[in-house]
Amino acid sequence: MLLGRYDDQGRLQYVGRTTTLAQAAGSVVGGLLAAARRGHPWTGWSFSAGWGSKEKLNVTLVEPELVVEVGVDVARDTSGRWRHPARRHRARPDLSPADVPRLTPL
Repeated sequence: MLLGRYDDQGRLQYVGRTTTLAQAAGSVVGGLLAAARRGHPWTGWSFSAGWGSKEKLNVTLVEPELVVEVGVDVARDTSGRWRHPARRHRARPDLSPADVPRLTPL
């Protein structure tokens, strides 16, 4: 799962990805997602399979509406992205992206 947060200008910024989801967890999360509408901010982007990897991920963009609670370590690259995959704890359909604090520059 690709992860993003909105910055103080309201732009969706890519911050990292999760570890591979187990089939059951993927089914639960998939049921909470909606296909991306035209104009998704990440249209045309490519995402690497891992930090420093040239292998590209095959992704399906979705509407950036689902809040997910994750666990991360502190290692970030110069763009502020997490160097290691986040661990998905749970989906938070009770929250909206507006409830998540805005991303602040490093």
